[in-house]
Amino acid sequence: MARPESTNGLDEVLVPGTAALSRVLAAIGTAAYVVDDRGCILAANTRAEELLARPAEELVGHDAHDLLHRDRHGQPVPASRCRMRQAFHAGRTAQEHRDYFARGDGALLTVSWLVTPYDNGGGTAADTLVMFHAHDPERQVHEPSEPAANALTELERLALLAQTTTQLASTLDTEEAVGRLVRLVVPRLADWVVVDLIAERDEVWRTAVVHAESGGLVHHEDLQGPMPPVLDESPMPLSRALRGVASTVAGPQTYRRAPDSGIAVEQRRLFETTGIRSAAIVPIRSARAVLGALTLGRSDSAADFTTADLPLLEDIASRAGLALDNARLYQRQRKVAETMQNHLLPQLPTVAGLRMIARYLPAPHASQVGGDWYDSFPLPGGATALAIGDVVGHDLEAAAGMAQVRNMLRAYAWAQQDPPSRIVQRLDAAVTHLTDISMATMIFGRIEESADGHWELSWSNAGHPPPLLISRDGRATYLTSGQGILLGVSERSSRPDAVALLAPGSTLLLYTDGLIEEPGRSIDEGLNRLSRHAAALAHRPLSSFTDQLLDRVRPARNDDDVALLALRPYGRDEADAAMEGPL
Repeated sequence: MARPESTNGLDEVLVPGTAALSRVLAAIGTAAYVVDDRGCILAANTRAEELLARPAEELVGHDAHDLLHRDRHGQPVPASRCRMRQAFHAGRTAQEHRDYFARGDGALLTVSWLVTPYDNGGGTAADTLVMFHAHDPERQVHEPSEPAANALTELERLALLAQTTTQLASTLDTEEAVGRLVRLVVPRLADWVVVDLIAERDEVWRTAVVHAESGGLVHHEDLQGPMPPVLDESPMPLSRALRGVASTVAGPQTYRRAPDSGIAVEQRRLFETTGIRSAAIVPIRSARAVLGALTLGRSDSAADFTTADLPLLEDIASRAGLALDNARLYQRQRKVAETMQNHLLPQLPTVAGLRMIARYLPAPHASQVGGDWYDSFPLPGGATALAIGDVVGHDLEAAAGMAQVRNMLRAYAWAQQDPPSRIVQRLDAAVTHLTDISMATMIFGRIEESADGHWELSWSNAGHPPPLLISRDGRATYLTSGQGILLGVSERSSRPDAVALLAPGSTLLLYTDGLIEEPGRSIDEGLNRLSRHAAALAHRPLSSFTDQLLDRVRPARNDDDVALLALRPYGRDEADAAMEGPL
């Protein structure tokens, strides 16, 4: 059950989206805005608002061409003659050194602009990023500055930084972030790129050594791997960068002197093996720590690196540092969540005559644990309890709520030998008064074998999707009886019980809504899809039935976690076969 909004800030910090778009625009060092596939402005940064003399509410939602584009006389430009519009429709990068925008105060602004497709994190560049800066009417003479070795124009530099930000901000995987960084800088800025990252316990790992060759990228794995420790007093360039001290331009001669550390030995080997004659080495920092170092090397290019190149490379490395730190935080959170999940989701009991299998799949973009849960445990008298539920949300807070509900349910079910409806009613009162859980659904049931070899299931449903019963011959039926309201809504509501008999070889399926809900489709469509595939898989062994059902039925656009509990009774004549493998 997806939470309508985040309460702990993790989604906003770690998952690309609307908040990420605002951060991207804020990080760009010039006026910029983003338009959607219709050309309407999605967001603009503060610099754009200032130059255009328009607050955000006068920009967002408006067609950028109609609102801003003018000719040198201040007249609207037909879309067919607008170079920016043409590049927008073609989905390509383009720039113009002299054009005109209409300001909100009626003045005409002379600008240079660059447009480029923008990947919003969905894997396709559906939006377009527009960057521009105003010409200074008082500055008639432009003093040329000493060109940096990369020879990028100011707009090209800004475009590269924007591309770096957007591409790195849209992944939460460290390996993928390093791969994107490599592809951004070679061969555009250098022939070689080396990425050294500081792992846990301050261990340095040479993560990537890549050379641009014949239009492709070649990874030199023989130069990658663990590195010697960083010495605090070493004056050598890589050691200084890994300590976050300074950026440096270096060459083979830098490491020809007697090495002062194992890292210096590795650097000498790098220069000798690769033929790099000029290198720029800059720290990779986050707001919290030094994460590593980025080295760009030139062996084939004509020009050597100079100190004029370092500011651009530091900007790129700082953006890489933010992305890598974000990815590490996400992965650390996921590891904590996985550990918590392993403790929260129980081992199923062994029940003679009954096969049980459970599966849990986390939400794809959350912290790998959530509010969906299942449980089964023995009860006094020989019956077995079955439960499945869903606490609103899919984060650590939801998982904590799930643990509370499950533990209270176990206590009530063990201590009170009452019908399921009475257990659920007591649990509802406890959830309302003793927890911060706003809403939850669940099914609680008891199952026990009868004298004729059938199994009797009694249950009460608190607002949860109905159980699905599939006969041995493939007839699927939803058990819609015993339905009551959600937990946490009204503790005084009466709750019904329901009873069904399970024949040997039949399959009972309890599941959460992540298996059947999909944006743009009705619940009925999801239920029909589930029953159709469950019936088709009825002849499969229970483990294969469960895994195939998840693979076939879970919606591709699912953004919720899924819990599933399947059980299948077998008769006495099938006991020997059951001992050999799952039914």
